[in-house]
Amino acid sequence: MNPSRAAMLLLILVLASPNPGRTQPVRAAHIALDLAAQTETVAPGSTVYVAVVQTLDQGWHTYWRNPGDAGEPTTIRWTLPAGWSAGGIVWPAPRRLPVGPIMNYGYEGRVLLASPVEAPANASPGEHAEIAAKVDYLVCAEVCIPGSANLKIDLPIAAGAPRADPRWGPAIAADLAAAPKPGRLQAAFRRESGAVKLAITGAAVSGARGSDAYFYPFDDKLIDQARPQGVELGPRGLTLSLTPGAAFTGGADPSMARGVLEVDGKALEVDAGPGPPPPGASGLGPPAPVRASLGIAVAVAFAFVGGIILNLMPCVFPILSMKVAALARHGDDPRAARSNAVAFVAGVVMSFLALAAVLIAARAGGAAIGWGFQLQSPLVVAALALVMFAAALNLSGLYDVGGSVQGLGSGLARRGGLVGSLLTGALAVVVAAPCTAPFMGPALGYALTQPGVVVLAVFAALGLGFAAPFAIFSFSPALLRHLPAPGPWMDITKKILAFPLYASAAWLVWVLAQQTGSAGLARMLAAIVVMGAGAWIFGLAQRRRAAGAGATSLLALAAVAGVLCLALITVGRKGSPLPVPGRSTAAAITSEPYSAQRLAALRAQGRPVLVNFTAAWCVTCQVNERLALSSQAVAAAFRRSGAAYLVADWTNHDPVIAKALAEQGRIGVPLYLVYGAGGGAAKVLPQILTPRAVVEALDWARLNSSSSRAS
Repeated sequence: MNPSRAAMLLLILVLASPNPGRTQPVRAAHIALDLAAQTETVAPGSTVYVAVVQTLDQGWHTYWRNPGDAGEPTTIRWTLPAGWSAGGIVWPAPRRLPVGPIMNYGYEGRVLLASPVEAPANASPGEHAEIAAKVDYLVCAEVCIPGSANLKIDLPIAAGAPRADPRWGPAIAADLAAAPKPGRLQAAFRRESGAVKLAITGAAVSGARGSDAYFYPFDDKLIDQARPQGVELGPRGLTLSLTPGAAFTGGADPSMARGVLEVDGKALEVDAGPGPPPPGASGLGPPAPVRASLGIAVAVAFAFVGGIILNLMPCVFPILSMKVAALARHGDDPRAARSNAVAFVAGVVMSFLALAAVLIAARAGGAAIGWGFQLQSPLVVAALALVMFAAALNLSGLYDVGGSVQGLGSGLARRGGLVGSLLTGALAVVVAAPCTAPFMGPALGYALTQPGVVVLAVFAALGLGFAAPFAIFSFSPALLRHLPAPGPWMDITKKILAFPLYASAAWLVWVLAQQTGSAGLARMLAAIVVMGAGAWIFGLAQRRRAAGAGATSLLALAAVAGVLCLALITVGRKGSPLPVPGRSTAAAITSEPYSAQRLAALRAQGRPVLVNFTAAWCVTCQVNERLALSSQAVAAAFRRSGAAYLVADWTNHDPVIAKALAEQGRIGVPLYLVYGAGGGAAKVLPQILTPRAVVEALDWARLNSSSSRAS
């Protein structure tokens, strides 16, 4: 062969052969991913660290092994040659990423997630090993974008000591050196005065100077991560004051408290068991002051804005129609309009504070209840349905309450109107409170972990926001002047506004049917018929009295009808509710009742699981089930993934479901959790569902399960 041609052929072969260390980088939305090795080659029987390199756009972040109150950690699924093995990620120390009232943990800029990869002793020098990694991640800023990347690197196998990779070797070595490691620390935790005291001593923390020490727990349920951490310095260590999380509920403390301590620029692993503090963990004077958290101010602001938005929820329309009718009556009397607005605001705020007080007292006593608990009582639902129906009959003109047609004095009429406005505000809160869950769930969950004064402030802000639009309109003479002059239109408008109240009563009757079954529904329908008859009799008595005739017997009959209504809505015997029937679920999807044991069993079988925390009285839940979970695309995704569907029905009070919600940092429904079978945390779906969001989550769970089984 011609020597020049032979040289050219050799050059082509060299260029075509695998290039040691060559990777296949991936660029995605706001993140670039690459795969890098610490050394250029790997020797048989040795270990090389291979890192997933994440380079993030400014302002974007990914998550640590414990993402905090939201988010998901990066996961790596390795595909290796036969006989090779990979260990877990060596996580660098995280950064705190506060977002409003919650705390997340993660990384910004560039982060290297290194894992040890071990070559077998019989690996043949001169060959190449293809190392592949499937990386699933979540990159977030104002919004979060889930992503997946397939990365590969080709490593030559060579005898002898390997050389460091010139580009990534020093960076990987530096990250491994700085990664949190056991620091030969002595640590213990105990509960004290409502806090968890984590005491740590050892050479690495002896004489610590930093009052900004911070503990990152491995378990996101161990502490309330959004609360500040107090620090007390001692001669041989320090003591952190932490707010207990869901892991400390139920009467039993966790067996271990594990995580990373960041102090004086060092990051150390901590393994603490329950017990007395080691000597020297504190004692240098009073604890360092806990810095104020902006979470309180943000939660109050969110509550006020959420209260304003609450006026747009369907369950509030009927109540607001009553106020519109009242405002129309007072359009020519600004003073009366303002007085009624003040009474309405007072009724709303006092009712929100009363609900908050009940929740605080119940939680302090160890009871597991949550937001919307008032509609878990069939008696309350039935009574509200009758109140709505009675108010609608009043607007329809069957009888009259609160007007001046009976010739009452103007002062008495005004006083009665103020009481009516106050009670209307209270009724609005009772019916509307469950509607806050879709957009106020995290803020309310945060509020209930705070001291009592903060809780009441958040709930007062929610009430003020809810009442603000009506109060602003009532106190604005310019807006009041735009109301048309009193006339026949007012009577027509009043009758039209009765129909939203009829619709609200019908919805509450449907909720009661879900709670009590056909027997409770029959009693409720009978009570409605009796109330209708009683209202007609009462109206007849009013008209007879206005004409100067006697009406005592008619009023007595109306009172008898009222007593009979109360008797009919007392469902069951001896005050106990009737059995709850099985709830219908989304079309074409077979469901099972939720239990923690069933969830654990399904996950042990390697099945994805979607858990739907719902209730019949939750309007958002019903809309989601009919528009998203009932779609053909979702049914196909269930079949494709083999996922199980668990329904946690909270229509009636259930402490098991309340505890499960609390473990997720929630106090109300809806809540949708999707579990893969890989043993990781659940993916939390948006509270306003779309079929696409459910399908993507189920496909993620299927891939998570498949990857887990393959590895």
